[in-house]
Amino acid sequence: MKKILLLSDTHSHIDDRILAYAEAADEVWHAGDIGNVIVTDELQKIKPLKAVFGNIDNHEIRKEFPLHQRFLCEGVDVWITHIGGYPKRYSPAIRDEINKNPPDLFICGHSHILKVMPDQKLDLLHMNPGAAGKHGFHNVRTMLRFSIDQKEIKNLEVIELGKRG
Repeated sequence: MKKILLLSDTHSHIDDRILAYAEAADEVWHAGDIGNVIVTDELQKIKPLKAVFGNIDNHEIRKEFPLHQRFLCEGVDVWITHIGGYPKRYSPAIRDEINKNPPDLFICGHSHILKVMPDQKLDLLHMNPGAAGKHGFHNVRTMLRFSIDQKEIKNLEVIELGKRG
């Protein structure tokens, strides 16, 4: 079993609360708009990190992290990207691939809107953890925490980190 902390859209912000939640996880996954490598450096000091770059990320972050991450975790096929869209409205950049070869768990960021929803047509679970940073139009900073155990995604929790400002 793996305990996962999922965050996105930190926009260069990292704090002790985020790091404390990372400490309690087995792995940390970041769905882009990291903002500054200090964020990922701090997370990697604590736990293994899987991350993708987002549209605001500079060449340094883009050199370290890919546009997409696709991997197996406890038998679950996971795809993380930054701009992915939502079921029935996937981004044109990934629409063909997700329809041809859907993962079990599709994760994206970008919108700053926390959503967890099934795509019944493609038989996958879609997650967007919202935004953990302080820049953007979101009101409350959020992350997700969950476990993956023998192909089962369970114990899903929304973590609210307080007001953006």
